[in-house]
Amino acid sequence: MHTRIVTINEEKIDAGIIKEAGDIIKSGGLVAFPTETVYGLGGNALDPEASRKIYAAKGRPSDNPLIVHIYRMEDLYEVAADVGSKALKLAEMFWPGPLTMIFNRKDIVPKETTGGLDTVAVRMPDNRIAAEFIKASGGFIAAPSANLSGRPSPTSAKHVTEDMNGRIEMIIDGGSSVIGLESTIVDMTGAVPMILRPGYISGEMVREALGDVDYDPAVFGKQTEGMRPKAPGMKYRHYAPKGELTIVKGRRDAVVGYMKEGLAKGLAQGKRVGIIATDETIGNYGNATLLMNMGAREDEESIARHLYSVLRECDDKEIDIIYSEDFETPRMGQAIMNRLIKAAGHNIIEV
Repeated sequence: MHTRIVTINEEKIDAGIIKEAGDIIKSGGLVAFPTETVYGLGGNALDPEASRKIYAAKGRPSDNPLIVHIYRMEDLYEVAADVGSKALKLAEMFWPGPLTMIFNRKDIVPKETTGGLDTVAVRMPDNRIAAEFIKASGGFIAAPSANLSGRPSPTSAKHVTEDMNGRIEMIIDGGSSVIGLESTIVDMTGAVPMILRPGYISGEMVREALGDVDYDPAVFGKQTEGMRPKAPGMKYRHYAPKGELTIVKGRRDAVVGYMKEGLAKGLAQGKRVGIIATDETIGNYGNATLLMNMGAREDEESIARHLYSVLRECDDKEIDIIYSEDFETPRMGQAIMNRLIKAAGHNIIEV
């Protein structure tokens, strides 16, 4: 399959390209498109065959639900049942934006889109290209991240091309993602809203808006055997580079010491060693094969924005062993560490 790669400026959107992309969706094809979080791999959310194509293109397990993307509030009621006052309050505060909510599914949404579940995940992205594309496509786009299953999520069209070239009909290049982490997911089907995946919108922000909020154990790395995932990223290994990634937690000087020892040992064994650090510590690891600076610790958004591109750079440079400092920052730290822990396969050292 030939994949057409097109570039669109969010400030001056090419209506012709958007129509072409929408027509691909209407004919059952797939289009990768930019959002403020990461790039999505879009198909018609109401077409079972399109959802099957998304799973096939990604190599994604079919019980891992897709998110339905909409561009206007009234469309929520077309796909979701039992939309209560709490959901409406979150939508008023955070839509369009990096928030996904889970509702009971209406029959119009096929189970091929929801991973076999009777619930549906819905989001309204805050990106003009995405909004115009969803509108041109008919209003309902099923879209996971536009990467091969298990790989780091794409925050640029270059990342999408690496994974999806030849697998889908079109890639829309809209520049780098502003946030760089997937949306926060909140399950609204219970008496108390439950966070299934942390993101830019923190649990505290949701709690301030609604009061009581629960967390699914999977947020903290706990997994019930045989559990069926209710949202993307809950069950399977995600975001992983090819090299062995170890997260090192503890007092900063102890973390630096441990990582320097690991770096020296790996290099002595002839391994290519990568180090993920920050402005405050980067100068300690001068002889690493690949030295990756996430920015200042106080700049949480910079750390989040760089995470996936850094993990992909490790693959580009064929890094065998990767050591990363932990990033327990005040607001986005939970989301950053959730992704990093999954990327490391829960390989964490405390020093």
